[in-house]
Amino acid sequence: MMVLKDILYKVSINAVVGSTSVSVGAVDFDSRKITSGGLFVAIRGNIADGHDFIDVAINNGAIGVVCETLPATLMDGVTYVEVGNSSRALAMIASNYYEAPSENLKLVGVTGTNGKTTIASLLYQLFKKAGYKVGLLSTVKIMVDNTEYKATHTTPDSLTINKYLKEMNSTGVEFCFMEVSSHGIHQHRTEGLYFEGGIFTNLSHDHLDYHKTFSEYRDVKKAFFDGLSKEAFALVNVDDKNGLIMLQNTKAKKLTYALKGYADYKAQILENQFSGLLLKINDSEVWARLIGGFNAYNILAIYATAELLGLEKVEILRLISELDNVSGRFQYLISDEKITAIVDYAHTPDALKNVLETINSIRTKNEELITVVGCGGDRDKTKRPKMGHIASALSTKVIFTSDNPRSEVPEDILNDVEKGVEPQNYKKTLTIVDRKQAIKTACQLAQPNDIILIAGKGHETYQEIKGERFDFDDYKIVQEFLKQIQK
Repeated sequence: MMVLKDILYKVSINAVVGSTSVSVGAVDFDSRKITSGGLFVAIRGNIADGHDFIDVAINNGAIGVVCETLPATLMDGVTYVEVGNSSRALAMIASNYYEAPSENLKLVGVTGTNGKTTIASLLYQLFKKAGYKVGLLSTVKIMVDNTEYKATHTTPDSLTINKYLKEMNSTGVEFCFMEVSSHGIHQHRTEGLYFEGGIFTNLSHDHLDYHKTFSEYRDVKKAFFDGLSKEAFALVNVDDKNGLIMLQNTKAKKLTYALKGYADYKAQILENQFSGLLLKINDSEVWARLIGGFNAYNILAIYATAELLGLEKVEILRLISELDNVSGRFQYLISDEKITAIVDYAHTPDALKNVLETINSIRTKNEELITVVGCGGDRDKTKRPKMGHIASALSTKVIFTSDNPRSEVPEDILNDVEKGVEPQNYKKTLTIVDRKQAIKTACQLAQPNDIILIAGKGHETYQEIKGERFDFDDYKIVQEFLKQIQK
C-alpha cells in the first residue's frame, strides 16, 4: 500500500478533488482490473477512451481516478486528479508506485528501425556470459535474469516496464537492456525511467501508418535522446544520416560508431561468410557467428556499449566470439540436400534489402535465391510496393504470400506488393496466398545448394488472420518441409 500523494510525486497536476492522503493498493489503466482500493488512470487510446470507463472503475472499487477531463458527476469518497496528459502521468505514477526501479540498475535503451532486438538480446547474452545478473525487455521475450516471460509489445506499457524492473531489483539484476519503439516514446511509456545510456541503430521506412510522416517518426526517436541525462551516454550510428540529428539536443555524453565514416568506434569487415563475420574493431580483430553487414553494425554497437558500461576490451572481444544468433534474426539451417533456409524478421524495405544484399554478397551466384515474403495487414501500405520491388530485384525467384493479414483481405495486400515489381522481373514471381503452401513450394523448387529466405515474421510463432491468432512458426515449417522433400 502507498499513499496517493507519494504516487503523484513529479506528476504535473492541474486540479485535485478529494484527499491525496488515501492509501492505494494497486494502479491500473484497465477498468476491468481495478479492485477495491485501486487507482484508475484514464488513458485516451486509439481504439478506446479510458474516460468512458471511469464509472466502471469506481464500481469495481477505485478510490482514485487520474484523468484529463473531470467527469460531470463526482462521486463521494473518490479522489479525482486532473492532469494534462494521462499517459505521461501514468509513466511517473508507475515509477513512483514501484519505487523508481530504473535507478537501481543500469538501464540501456535501444531505438531505431532495425537492429533493436538483436542488439538488446545480444547485450543480454554477453553480460550473462560475463557473469552478471541481467534483464531484457524485447520484442521476442522479457528476461528477469534467468526467468523468461512472454513479450506482447516491443515496448510494454509503463506499469509493465516498472513491474519487471522492480522484479529485477528484487533478484539483484545489475544491467537491463530494453528495446525502445517509436510507439513507446510517443505514448510516453519510457518517461520516468532513468537510462544509463541510449543506442541509435538506423532509421528507414516504417510505421508511417502511425506517425504519418518520416520527419515525425524521426523526431519521436530523437525525443528519447533529448530526454537522456548528462550522466548518460548517447551512442549513435553516424553512417545513417539521422545519427547526428539524434545528438543535436541531448545532454548526454555523445559517442558515435560507423563502418564507413569517421567515428569513436570504427569497424571493418574482413570476411563475410555463412559461418560468420571477421571484423576489425578499432585495432582488434574478432570472429563472430553472426552474418552480414547489418550485423557488423550490431556487433560494433554491442562492443561500444559493453566498453561504456565498464567491461574490459579483451573480455568484450572474447565474449562477442561466443555469442549465438537471436531467434528469427538471420536464423538458418542447412538440410541434408544442402539447401540453406534462412528465417528473418525483415519486414521493412531497408531490412529486406540488407538481408538480400548480404545473401547475394556471400553466395557464388551458381545457386538460386528463392524469397518468400509478404506484408502485414492494417499497417503502413506505402511500403508494400517497395518490398515487392526489392524482393523481385534481388532474388532469382520470389513467392509473395500472406504475412499477418489481420483484418485486411490477403489478396488486396498482395496486389499492393505486386505493384512494385518491374516488368523485367515479372517471370521471377509467384503469388501463393497461403503462407504454409508458399513455404512448401519454395522447398519443392529448391535444388541442392540453393538458398531460401523466408522474411517478415522471424521469431513470431503465430499468424494473425481476421482477429484470430493461429499457430505458425516459419522456422519449424521450413525445417519440416525440407526433411520431407527428397531430391
